[in-house]
Amino acid sequence: MTRAASPENIAAFAQWIPLLGSVEDGIVESFENGGGVPYSAFPRFHEVMAEESAQTVVAALTDHILPLVPGLTKRLEAGIDVLDVGCGSGRALNLLAHKFPDSRFTGYDFSEEAIARARAEAGEHEAKNVRFEVKDVTVLDEKERYDLITTFDAVHDQAKPAAVLEGIADALKDDGVYLMQDIAGSSHHHNNLEHPIGPLLYTVSTMHCMTVSLAQDGEGLGAMWGEEKAKEMLAEAGFTKVEVKQLPHDIFNNYFIITKG
Repeated sequence: MTRAASPENIAAFAQWIPLLGSVEDGIVESFENGGGVPYSAFPRFHEVMAEESAQTVVAALTDHILPLVPGLTKRLEAGIDVLDVGCGSGRALNLLAHKFPDSRFTGYDFSEEAIARARAEAGEHEAKNVRFEVKDVTVLDEKERYDLITTFDAVHDQAKPAAVLEGIADALKDDGVYLMQDIAGSSHHHNNLEHPIGPLLYTVSTMHCMTVSLAQDGEGLGAMWGEEKAKEMLAEAGFTKVEVKQLPHDIFNNYFIITKG
């Protein structure tokens, strides 16, 4: 019944219902006239997103998500370079920085508000091995720099998701790993008819993920871009090996383990 019950407490996720309802008029107008509703129109977006991330990602990160990649925890303990693309308020990255002091962590997000939150949390922990930067992640302009790159529920919101994935492929070392968490579902509507939370996911996609991308003249990919489309775009970006894994407690997400070869 309270936030202390994380990750079992559904109240944090339920905050999306009034938040999305507050932009209903803008969504309807966009359907009628084109365009989209920008991030700035969503009240408390980064606060709510951080609380949801704390439940779905942060709470499971070290004990469940990292072990999906064989040997990754030991590499982090030894010390590697890590980038989180679309890091939001930085809770996942700050946790990793605290847990693995010999590794070096970088977080990029285009939101100044989110980066301010991330830096504030890092400052509270006096973390010296993590940095956060306001950056347009469609233009990473880095070459084979990182051993691990992560995106948590971030790619499908992008205005130019293909460019983001191509930049990640370029920035990843040849022996590096890209760990992508994204919504579990098919790219084809008829395959999602029996999805236990399909209607909810399509609602969130329509009223947030698609529209914030369209507001930037983007592709409007949406949360339900699906596993098939994700694999297609990853291949086009230059990745040759993609494994899709799931966690027993998490019906929301797929975890893509991605390498160049």
